[in-house]
Amino acid sequence: MFKIINILMSLLVIFFIFKVFSFYSSNKNISVKNYNRLNIDLILKEKIKNLPVLANDTSDIIEFNDSFDQEDDSKKKRSFWELINKK
Repeated sequence: MFKIINILMSLLVIFFIFKVFSFYSSNKNISVKNYNRLNIDLILKEKIKNLPVLANDTSDIIEFNDSFDQEDDSKKKRSFWELINKK
């Protein structure tokens, strides 16, 4: 039973690979692909021709937090090396 299932699955995989290869190597697909590659600039210009331009409504929305003006003098001395030296 398992041999039959394995054979059918193998044939299905081989058939799938054959169909994919035959599609991608077909003359129709190659001509469409070449057309798109040659005319990509025209295609993009045509697609973006009717895009609306949105108005800028983000003025004075983001406020920059400049925390460097207020220096924190309460920093503790770092004692990393002191921790290593103590045993």
